Amino acid sequence: MDPRPRQDRYDGDNIRHWRVRVRGRVQGVGFRPFIYCRATELALAGWIRNDASGVVMEIQGPLPALDRFVSALSADAPPLARVERVDIEEQEVAAGLHGFAIRQSVGGRIDTAIPMDAATCGACLSEIFDTGDRRYRYPFINCSHCGPRYSIVTALPYDRHNTAMAPFALCEECRTEYEGPTDRRFHAEPVACAACGPRLALWDANGQEQAVGDVIAAAWSLMREGAIVAVKGIGGFHLMCDARNAATVAALRRRKGRLDKPFALLALNAGSLRHVAHVGGGERHALEGADRPIVLLRKAADCDGQLAGIADGLDRIGVMLAYTPIHYLLFHEAAGRPSGTQWLRGVEETLFVCTSANPGSEPLVTGNEEALARLSGLADAFVVHDRAIVSRCDDGVVRADGSGAVWMRRGRGQTPSSIRLRISGPAVLAVGAMLKNTICVTRGDEAFVSPHVGDLGNRRAYEAFEDTMASLTGLLGVDPQCVTHDRHPDYPSTLYAERLAAERGIVRIAVQHHHAHIAAVLAEHGLPGPALGVALDGVGYGTGGEMWGGELLSVQGAHFTRLGRMAPLPLPGGDRAAREPWRMAASVLHLLGRGAEIRHRFHDPATSVVARMLERRINAPLSTGAGRLFDAAAALLGVCEYASYEGQAAMMLEGLAARFGPLKPLEAGYTITGDGELSLLPTLDFLRTCPDPAGGAALFHATLAAGLAAWVGRAVEQTGLRQVALSGGCFANGILRQHVRLALEAQGVSVYGATQVPPNDGGLSLGQAWVALHTMQEGA
Repeated sequence: MDPRPRQDRYDGDNIRHWRVRVRGRVQGVGFRPFIYCRATELALAGWIRNDASGVVMEIQGPLPALDRFVSALSADAPPLARVERVDIEEQEVAAGLHGFAIRQSVGGRIDTAIPMDAATCGACLSEIFDTGDRRYRYPFINCSHCGPRYSIVTALPYDRHNTAMAPFALCEECRTEYEGPTDRRFHAEPVACAACGPRLALWDANGQEQAVGDVIAAAWSLMREGAIVAVKGIGGFHLMCDARNAATVAALRRRKGRLDKPFALLALNAGSLRHVAHVGGGERHALEGADRPIVLLRKAADCDGQLAGIADGLDRIGVMLAYTPIHYLLFHEAAGRPSGTQWLRGVEETLFVCTSANPGSEPLVTGNEEALARLSGLADAFVVHDRAIVSRCDDGVVRADGSGAVWMRRGRGQTPSSIRLRISGPAVLAVGAMLKNTICVTRGDEAFVSPHVGDLGNRRAYEAFEDTMASLTGLLGVDPQCVTHDRHPDYPSTLYAERLAAERGIVRIAVQHHHAHIAAVLAEHGLPGPALGVALDGVGYGTGGEMWGGELLSVQGAHFTRLGRMAPLPLPGGDRAAREPWRMAASVLHLLGRGAEIRHRFHDPATSVVARMLERRINAPLSTGAGRLFDAAAALLGVCEYASYEGQAAMMLEGLAARFGPLKPLEAGYTITGDGELSLLPTLDFLRTCPDPAGGAALFHATLAAGLAAWVGRAVEQTGLRQVALSGGCFANGILRQHVRLALEAQGVSVYGATQVPPNDGGLSLGQAWVALHTMQEGA
């Protein structure tokens, strides 16, 4: 609906006065100088200011000029802005109003979006590599269109005194830019220069500051010689080293205790990846966006030969492009300090490992002294600075290929952007689950999902979980009236929710794990339901305390019905089976009546014990987890018998299938019972003797996809529902996701998947919040 007042009674030359409020991401993105310039160009009078709801302005002038001005609010907004709503009220014409002013910000009830961190823009890059510019090689250059935002803000409105830049008094030149309405740095809150802003320092492994003339040059020299350097970035520290130095990469693995899990690469530009990875159009778009996530790219033929130890055994490699001034300066140093910016578009052979600086499964390190304490023994040196990181924010991870863009992890630059919901209600705090934890806070009809927190299995991760909740609710000005959580009674997030509800006397709502998976997809696509949902993951707490993981549901609002399940498999040794895929293969052999093969097919000392567990049904709980099917298939094919990180077997299996190419499903490779149980045992029996692991992996994917499509197709006929949501960590698999989608769409079914939040447990908090809002609405 057009927000402008009715104009039919106005003469085109009449002067009018409007009060205009703009909501959305309009703070910290150059919106006020944009408005100032547009108003000045159109000779309009008035003023604008930030407040807790966004920006508000009063604007006066001829009606045609006002019309052009309002049209430009969305059409010509700055690149980082997102205009969500424009409200206009007619006011009395003010006599003697001349010129346009930018007024001091005011507070109040917070109702605006949180600005997000953005990669260094082209204009700033031109300055940082201009030898005549006063910010030549200054590692904290930024403007209204780039630089840190969410990671440094302490409160809204987004003004300098509410950021980590408050301790840095502006020099005269920077203040002139900061206060100049037509300047690119007008109220760019992190604005600074070498005379007044943050500074870099180089510490040795013991925390002693090193007397070096140029920190960047010294850091590059160390990495070139094989050192591992902890570098303080925007949302936390990274461990960085020369990616082409296999010995250093191996040393990094040993120090982190990270045996096989892939490392992320940092490259100057997409062209520099020509011999390492294949970059498609959608992937290039993701790589070069302002949020600069890690993008999972298909490896080039000689990738492992050039980059030994980075992502061995997988068909994809995670890559992100330089996004901070420090990154660009490291590449500038490696390139020999070329003049100008033309070199930024050339091929730079230097590649860095750039992995989150955290020991084991602990959260990302953010503070200087914290880095020295927690990264002792991991880093040979530290590049630190004196600007605080207020909010921890890992790099995002996205897969953008022919099956669409899917976030594996929401992070820096992408969070905490809001997701608009079709339902509104009291503020909800959703605390997620155990693994890949995120939290979600709702405000009206908006949902804000936090950056990736991680696995709540240690004290530091739990502290980060609590810090994230305090930070996000504080920034949004939200006092939750409801807390919602997973049904699992022992998750740290569940225990927190129980305690919070008791202390504050607020509503507490438990949401079943797979219901939340499907609800997250319905929430982000604005689907009211009812809809069918396929949730495939490793494990989730069922309604009766049993382990679910491959579920076919019918979902509407706060309610769901279980229509079917994957055939349950015993998990010999319980959770240990997820870390040792050979145990799942043993489980399959037992179900096939081939338990005698367990002892001589695998070489683990526990084979006899596992065989007895299965025979006697001792410590072998049943689970419908689809993730365990992938484990069983990988172990039966000899691809992966032991996993050093979550999802390793499935990722290796997908990599083999991708290299082999598509196959037709195995005839009679699955069964569906009358009560809706889908079994892949016939396929797993075939894989038991399959001589070609790659062909077997391709066959497994094709048959599982065909079985899922038939399973859902039958439910479509039975229920008449033709909207299907696909979620759960297994749908991070691009082959499975694409094959199931195409098969269902061929049946005339509308298929929806996770796009704004991950399909894995990182999206659960959004689904929990959506279910809680419906529960409260239905109970009202």
